[in-house]
Amino acid sequence: MKQIMIVDSLQNLERRVEYDLSCLNYPSRPWVPKTQYEGNSVSDVLIIGGGQSGTTLAFKLRNECVTNVKVIDRNPRRKEGPWSTYARMPTLRTPKHVTGPDLGIPSLSIRAWWEAKYGGQSWKNLEKIPTTQWVEYLNWLRDIIGINIENNTEAYDIEPLKNDLFAIHTRRIDTKGDAKKTEVLFTRNVVLTTGIEGSGQWIVPEIISKNIPKEFYAHTADDIDFAKLAGKRVAVVGAGASAFDNAAAALENSVESLDLYVRRKKLPTINPYRWMEYTGFLRHFGDLDDSNKWRFIRYLFAMNQPPPQETYLRVSRFDNFTMHTESPIKEAGFSNDKPWLIAQQERTEFDFLIIGTGFRVDLSLRPELGRFSNKVALWADRYQSSSEEEDTIIATYPYMTPSFQFTEKEPGTAPFLKHIFSYTYGSMPSLAASAGISGLKFGMERIVTGITCELFCADVDYHFNTLKAFNEEELTAV
Repeated sequence: MKQIMIVDSLQNLERRVEYDLSCLNYPSRPWVPKTQYEGNSVSDVLIIGGGQSGTTLAFKLRNECVTNVKVIDRNPRRKEGPWSTYARMPTLRTPKHVTGPDLGIPSLSIRAWWEAKYGGQSWKNLEKIPTTQWVEYLNWLRDIIGINIENNTEAYDIEPLKNDLFAIHTRRIDTKGDAKKTEVLFTRNVVLTTGIEGSGQWIVPEIISKNIPKEFYAHTADDIDFAKLAGKRVAVVGAGASAFDNAAAALENSVESLDLYVRRKKLPTINPYRWMEYTGFLRHFGDLDDSNKWRFIRYLFAMNQPPPQETYLRVSRFDNFTMHTESPIKEAGFSNDKPWLIAQQERTEFDFLIIGTGFRVDLSLRPELGRFSNKVALWADRYQSSSEEEDTIIATYPYMTPSFQFTEKEPGTAPFLKHIFSYTYGSMPSLAASAGISGLKFGMERIVTGITCELFCADVDYHFNTLKAFNEEELTAV
């Protein structure tokens, strides 16, 4: 009986979604002319990355009657984004009242879905949204609004063509992760929604990558078979939330011991990203002048984030967990088929290492941007801080428009960059709202405004001609 009630509730919600969308279907007139290139169809927007950001962007574009949109993702269906792969936390960090993928439509909100499935009292009792349910919700939303994703498709080269077009060179990825068939897709605008690492790559310190065979370590973003770590001595290097999540996953899979190495004297206790979660900052940070942007981001980056309380408790309940503070890794090596680390003058052998040292923003590390990464303006090219506020890390981030577009390092050398949008963590100093759930609805407003502006302005002659050809009589009784 309960299962029947759940099905009925979800069906009722889905009927409500259909009604709500029909009420908001204005204006509904198609307005972007079709384009071809050498006999090939051309999409108006190609979104690289089909996770929560790519899905929400495609949805918002469709609501603005931009329907010739293609979404590709290198992962298999239902594995888009981090939530089914390397996000190893049991619940989201974000408060349960977060909105974003719903685009302000109540029937598409996580709360409406949860209450339809589990009841209103369950929502009231809920502390934070379980990660598995967030994945289920995103899949439901993608299905109910009809966003199609071309899975197992990786974009490895963005080639600018004449007339503000792009050839996107893609390859199919099979179930083993191997590249197979290649294909070229043509588009007018490109959007990168490729996650936190979409403007660079995950970091493995050279002291480890150069001295230890790859099969004996993994980054927290890698696919790790934790069951195979049972009975082994494991070390985690790093103190961020993902480092603690991976430590917990290893402990819960019966490792012999887990040692976590932290550079700092003590863990931070204040999460500045919770402070950021208000409309003024998330919507209007991108409207500040450069000096104020620099001031905010420099302070936020310096604060760092602690692991959530529940994540810390998840590991601390294990007797075989040891956290080493003030313990940067001084040396690393490999002998007797075991990796070893030296911290605080003590050499310790392990069976496996997990690296949780974050990521680096460096556009030259992205293969898809290889043709023009050196033409993209960085903050170092546009802003000179005082010596007291110097920050070499922020200086390496791309300097972006208020609509998430790349900008030219040298004016006139790469005008096509205004048609490449990057909704990744690399846009943090320029816009703050990027590659996360909290800022999703604010970031989508900016990026869609930028895309529709480029489409309309590029076709201004077409629109003027349609105006001249417009002859629909409204007044007939004269």
